[in-house]
Amino acid sequence: MHDLALEFRRRDHEVTVLTPSDRISADLEIVTEDGLKVVRVRSRKIKGASKVFRATEEMRLSSLTWRRARRFLLAHPADLIVFYSPTIFWGALVKRLKSLWGCAAYLILRDIFPAWAVDAGLLRKGLVYRFFRRKEIQQYEVADRIAVQSPANLSYFNQDFAARRYPVEVLYNWATLHEQDLPVTNYRKQLGLEGKVVFFYGGNLGVANDVDNIVRLAARLSPEDHIRFLLVGDGSEAARLRAALAENGLHTVQVLPAVSHREYLAMVAEFDVGLLSLDRRLNTHNVPGKLLGYMYWSKPTLASINPGNDLFEILEKNGAGLCVLNGDDESFAQVALRLAQDANLRASLGKNARQLLERGFSVEHAVNEIFRHLGEVDPVALSSRSKSRVAADFRMHPPELAENSKS
Repeated sequence: MHDLALEFRRRDHEVTVLTPSDRISADLEIVTEDGLKVVRVRSRKIKGASKVFRATEEMRLSSLTWRRARRFLLAHPADLIVFYSPTIFWGALVKRLKSLWGCAAYLILRDIFPAWAVDAGLLRKGLVYRFFRRKEIQQYEVADRIAVQSPANLSYFNQDFAARRYPVEVLYNWATLHEQDLPVTNYRKQLGLEGKVVFFYGGNLGVANDVDNIVRLAARLSPEDHIRFLLVGDGSEAARLRAALAENGLHTVQVLPAVSHREYLAMVAEFDVGLLSLDRRLNTHNVPGKLLGYMYWSKPTLASINPGNDLFEILEKNGAGLCVLNGDDESFAQVALRLAQDANLRASLGKNARQLLERGFSVEHAVNEIFRHLGEVDPVALSSRSKSRVAADFRMHPPELAENSKS
């Protein structure tokens, strides 16, 4: 979202980033960062908290933000609201601001919740599910456009919301093509990985990511002394993952906590193959944000993913990676070994991955798509003004790795 806001700013729009923060002491903090006006609203820390506490705190987001930022929001109207899900609880605030400002709202939908939680066995279709479902629908109702990250997710709306006919479009995840002044990292040497082929996983370690899948892969390949695994991130399954690795004596796998986005991106450059893992039970689909870091540095991707996921076509059609069906452990291990043994194959797939990023996953392309879609809603407001005020982006946390449930 930082990259998206900067691209709006590069095009001479005035951008305000409105976000909760547990790192400030005042109720409201207003600063300028990278040419962006950043408005932080004090909230309680939810990362690493229990599911009940997190849900309770997220439910308060709209009312808490309005109460603490009300005077600022009344005095600083915007022409466009860009909001991001997760969380599903921004609907009430966006509805209020649309009424106040008379503007359009664009929802970037990245996790379809609570559907994915039901698929993964985390939630039953009872009272709690129905509450979350109402909040999910509330955010759809208030959006002038809904951007899903995969063509396969269009079918979710066609099936579950056929009568409502929401304006849904595909907006792939994005990345800037040229990061400036990235830090210099030396993780390969520090972690004793010199001379090894390293499979790198960066991002959330949650139920939807099926971390046991990676444990099983590492176990199958443990006799191959030249292969190592490095996992960087946090999440609900992180502790169990570490316990499983210790129980199985898998010394070929190292797990590090989440790092900042820039540290993460610099780290990716050092390793050989990017890993993706998505639970086969998922019926919603996504293009995980971690993929873009792999593509940025021309790294091939090895993906073990759920049936019907568009990544099968995106990666393999463009020769940017190799995919197997989650649960097919034998094929997963065979493809991983093939990548580890063939440096030329890794280089070829990696080159194609970078080209794919430049064609369809750049932040410039994403902003073009946002304005193209919203031009159908209010072309005068969005195309005739030389400078618009964009309230981009309600978001849950500072831009750290592994904050979202599947990205």
